Amino acid sequence: MKRNSIYILLFLSFLTQSIFAQAEFKTTVSKSKLGVNERFRIVFSINKQGADNFTPPSFENFKVVAGPSQSVNQSWINGKVTFSQSYTYVVEPKAIGTYSISGATILLNGKILTSNSVKMNILKAVDIPPNPNDPNYIAQQNVHLVAEVSKTQPYVGEGIYVEYKLYVSENISVKDFSVTETPQYNGFWNQDININNLQIKNGVYNGENYRYVVLKKALLIPTKSGKLLIEPMKMDILIGVPTGRGDFFGNPITRNLSMVFSSANKNINVKQLPLENKPENFNGAVGEFDFSITSSKNDLKANESSQIKVGVTGKGNLKLFEIPKIETPKELEIYTPEHKEAVRTTLNGIQGSVYDLYTVVPQFKGKYKIPKVSFSYFNPSEKKYKTITTEDLFVNVLEGKEIVTTTNPIVKKDVAVTGANFRYIQTKSTFMTTQKENFFKSNLFYFLLLLPLVAIPFGIILYNISAKRNSDIVGVKQRKADRLARKYLSEAKKQLGNKEEFYIALEKALHNYLKAKLQIETSDISRDNIKELLLSKNVNEATITVFIDVLNDCDFARYTPITEVMMNDVYEKSKEIITALDKQL
Repeated sequence: MKRNSIYILLFLSFLTQSIFAQAEFKTTVSKSKLGVNERFRIVFSINKQGADNFTPPSFENFKVVAGPSQSVNQSWINGKVTFSQSYTYVVEPKAIGTYSISGATILLNGKILTSNSVKMNILKAVDIPPNPNDPNYIAQQNVHLVAEVSKTQPYVGEGIYVEYKLYVSENISVKDFSVTETPQYNGFWNQDININNLQIKNGVYNGENYRYVVLKKALLIPTKSGKLLIEPMKMDILIGVPTGRGDFFGNPITRNLSMVFSSANKNINVKQLPLENKPENFNGAVGEFDFSITSSKNDLKANESSQIKVGVTGKGNLKLFEIPKIETPKELEIYTPEHKEAVRTTLNGIQGSVYDLYTVVPQFKGKYKIPKVSFSYFNPSEKKYKTITTEDLFVNVLEGKEIVTTTNPIVKKDVAVTGANFRYIQTKSTFMTTQKENFFKSNLFYFLLLLPLVAIPFGIILYNISAKRNSDIVGVKQRKADRLARKYLSEAKKQLGNKEEFYIALEKALHNYLKAKLQIETSDISRDNIKELLLSKNVNEATITVFIDVLNDCDFARYTPITEVMMNDVYEKSKEIITALDKQL
C-alpha cells in the first residue's frame, strides 16, 4: 500500500511538471542558404502534450516535395518529463531570391500557438548528386575543414599565422577524427603554436551558423618572395548523419559514415623587401625592434672580467637574423660570444629578445673604447627601413700593468750562416753521481707503516654508515623510487615523437615520483588523494594544480592529435613541476 502511494506521488509530480512547463512551438530548417535546385527539411515542433489541429504555412514560393511526417518523443530524465511532437516537410524553392516562410499554427488547451518564421536565401543552381538525401552528400554539405590565413600578401621575413578549423553544423554529429596528413609549408620557416585544449565554439561559415573547433595553429615566416603554396591538411572523420526516420520511441535514427576531408590549398603572394633606402648593414630583420649594448662593469682591474650584452628585443623574425658584432681594442681579450634567446611564439609572431653575451678581460691599465654599432630592420606596418645606432662604450681599467712602448722597435733579421756557427758547442761534460736515499726509516716507510692503523677505523665507520642506511627500509624504498622516476622520465624523453609510449612513460615517471616523495603505493594515487597529501605537506595550491594538469594532459593527449612540439612542451612542464615540488617537500 505504501509503495502504491509512492508511485502515485511520483506520477502526480511528473504530471505537475508537464502541466506547468512552458509550451514552446518553434520552426527549424536543415539549411537557410541553398541553391534553387536543392531541397531542405523544415520541422515544426512543440514541447507539450495535448496539441492538436496543426496547420502548416502556405509555403509560398516553395514546393512541398514530401510531408508532413509526424513523430513523438517522450522521456523521463532525473524526475523531469521531456516531450517533443514534430511535423516534418521536405521542401524545394521555386526561384532565386530571399524569401520568408511564415510560422505554422497549432491548438493547445484552447489557445492557438504560432511558430517563428524563417528566412531563406535562395542562390543559383548548384551541382548536386542524383539523390540530395544521400548521407554522403549531407555530410559534405555540413562538415568543412578550413585553413584560415591571417595575411595573404606578406613581405619576406614578415610573420603570418594559419589556423585549421573544423566547422560542423548542428544537424549532424562528429563521433571521432584523426589527422592523416599534416600540411606542408615549403618556402616558410614555421613553428606550431601549442593548443592546450580543444574548445567547441559557435561561429559563422558561408553565412550560416556552425559549431567549430580549432585543430591546429602555426606561425609562418616566408623566406623567399613570389607565389608560395600552403598545402592542405587531411583528416578521417566519423560522422553521424540523420536519416530522417525515428525509432519506435520517436528518437531520430542516425547513420555513421567515415569520410576523408581536406582543407583547400592556400596561395600566398610574398612581396620582396624594397630596394629603395635599403641600409648596407641590413641582414634580414623584419618586425618592430629595439637594439642596445650594455656592460655589466665599466670600471675594473686588469685580468678582471666584464660581460658585454648586445641584444635585440621586440616582435618579428627574431630567430632568422644575426646580431651585429662589436669591435674591441687588441688590449682587451675577448671570448667567443654566447648566444641566448628568450622568446615565445604566439599568433602575433615571435616576441621576446635575442642577444650575444661577450666576456672581456683587459690586460693593461687604461681607458678603451668599444665603437658604436648600428642595427637595421624593416618595419612591415610602416613599410620602411629603420636604423638604431648605439653610443660608444668605454671600459676603464683602473689597476694593472702599463702598456710598454719603445721608440726603437726590434727589427727582425734572417739568421746568417758562417763557418763559426758551431764554435761555442761544448765538447766536454761534467757528470755528478746521484745519492740514493735509503727506504728504511724514510718518510714513505713510516707512512706505509701507519696506514693500516688509520684505514681500519675509517673502514669501520663507513661500514656502520652503510648498514644504518640499508636498515632504513623507507629510505631505501624512497631512493629506489627516485631512481625509477628518473628512469621513466629519461624513457619519456627517448619516446618524443611516439605519442602513446611517450605519455605512458611520462605518467609512470610522475606516479613514481609521488611514490618516492609521499611514501604511498600506486593504488593510493588519485586526483583527490594527491591534492590532500600535497596540501598536508604544505605544498601551495598553484603547484598542486599544475601537477594535476600535467597528469590530465597525459590522459587527454592519448585521444587527441598531438604534435612533437606539444610533447616537448609537456616534457619541459613535467621537469619544471618536479623541480618546484622538490623545493617544497
